[in-house]
Amino acid sequence: MTISPVRARDVTPNRRRGGDLRVLLGPATAGATSGFLGTVRLEPAEFVAEHLHPYSEEFLYVVSGTVVVRIEGEPVELAADEGVLVAIGLRHRVENIGDGPAHLVFHCSPLAPDPKLGHVDTEPLPHPGLPHVPVGGER
Repeated sequence: MTISPVRARDVTPNRRRGGDLRVLLGPATAGATSGFLGTVRLEPAEFVAEHLHPYSEEFLYVVSGTVVVRIEGEPVELAADEGVLVAIGLRHRVENIGDGPAHLVFHCSPLAPDPKLGHVDTEPLPHPGLPHVPVGGER
């Protein structure tokens, strides 16, 4: 088995839900079987639309910038080197509240039994006309 790094610049960004989301390590990119890891880049005032994961918990870690994560509507402010756990089934939204770009890393686990069941949008998408980018192995 050959193990190769996955570079963020080589992953197609998903911008439909807001920001620049890229799944680096997941079923489609690395053959992962237990979850997926990716990055989010948000410009000032940019956000990732509210959603929930019916089968997965999500770990969010802020690399740089300042964001507010609204979990079930309750704001949790995070700065660089801080993280939060979003439990299975909780609605959440990520907003850049800083003056500069924000960069986050996320990990969701376990995988949903079917990739189409892994993510439920709970507010209108900021860019619904952009193409869907498979996340957890769906085609």
